[in-house]
Amino acid sequence: MFQLSDATALTDDLRTLRRALHAEPELGLHLPDTQRTVIDALDGLPLEITTGTALSSVTAVLRGGRPGERSGPAVLLRADMDALPVQEATGLPYTSRRDGVMHACGHDLHVAALVGAARLLAGRREELAGDVVFMFQPGEEGHGGARLMLDEGVLDAAGERVVAAYGLHVLANTLPAGLVATRPGTILAASDGFDVTVTGRGGHGSAPHTAKDPVTVVCEMVLALQTMVTRTVDVFDPAVVTVGAIHAGDARNVIPQTATFSATVRTLSEPVRAQVRASVLRTLGGIADAHGVEVAVDYEDGYPVTVNDPAETAFATGVADGLLGAGRTFVAPRPISGSEDFSFVLQEVPGAFLGVGACPADRDPAAAPMNHSPEAAYDDGVLPTAAALLADLAARRLARAANDRTGEGGSAEDGSDDDGARDRRSGTVAP
Repeated sequence: MFQLSDATALTDDLRTLRRALHAEPELGLHLPDTQRTVIDALDGLPLEITTGTALSSVTAVLRGGRPGERSGPAVLLRADMDALPVQEATGLPYTSRRDGVMHACGHDLHVAALVGAARLLAGRREELAGDVVFMFQPGEEGHGGARLMLDEGVLDAAGERVVAAYGLHVLANTLPAGLVATRPGTILAASDGFDVTVTGRGGHGSAPHTAKDPVTVVCEMVLALQTMVTRTVDVFDPAVVTVGAIHAGDARNVIPQTATFSATVRTLSEPVRAQVRASVLRTLGGIADAHGVEVAVDYEDGYPVTVNDPAETAFATGVADGLLGAGRTFVAPRPISGSEDFSFVLQEVPGAFLGVGACPADRDPAAAPMNHSPEAAYDDGVLPTAAALLADLAARRLARAANDRTGEGGSAEDGSDDDGARDRRSGTVAP
């Protein structure tokens, strides 16, 4: 339905919007300035707009419908809006004006692309076989904003549950600008974490036998966790446990009463996620018992595994093939160990999450700073591509859903019938 040329006219507006967002980033669940900017950017479009209660989200519904037809199914498109607590070091002319806050993960591009998709779809609303829900979400960076928006009814914002959901994420490295990658099944890891406090008995550093030293216990625990992973987790269904912080004591000659450490856990399947949780608790408890100290573990379940529906992934790659041409879309060979709270959406409805290369042309994708780096930079020339891709996904998926309802059918891969799509599905298109 859409072509890249349809989005070209939006290039300047989307670039201006993205750079305005980049210069004024906000953290967490409450993004009042970002929310206002999004609402202003959508002004004049035939949208039903609501805002969140528990967070400063924006939900916009576009009522499509071919002339003479009643309202059809609904599809959801999502963009996250929050930034990171990072001091920007890019030196860009539109660098963050807020100390210690940066759009280091490219969410500013996500927002601008979704605004572009809304404009494209609104311009052809009469051709749409249903409704589109635009989900502008705060709090992706560790705050679970997607789950809060689910609680507030975003999946049913159009009046009935959406039949599919799509999101994308720009990449500052790995992929050249404009390439699209995704995969069926697990695409991103679950992200959990735990904080550990070991309580022993303080004493003089010259006489450790009179104390119960929590520092040596913590050191043993950190090393034991690495052995636990390599000896209990299947290498083909892997896990990562990384200790990022250790704290104990204030003086070199004093054995402290307590020592603490914190770790992150990444897993690629729910069974291994549960296995690692149990193993961590068992390992830490056993070591504490062996040394006669107390251990308290605060284990926090974070984001679940992000799992793409196979049929929706085939459909999405077909759409991308048709939009971008042969050789611009490929199936990623393995999941990424990062995490995403779009996973909560994909637990509720089928859908797909896609990666879009946005590495600037003057950088080598293999060596460029990655997302979350203070030096991460993104080519906002990909904005028309991202906007057109989101719009085309929604329009074509609505058409397929409407055909399914009327019995006309349509395959899961009917997003594109060109030779490039057939070649990609047969594995002949390389990254």
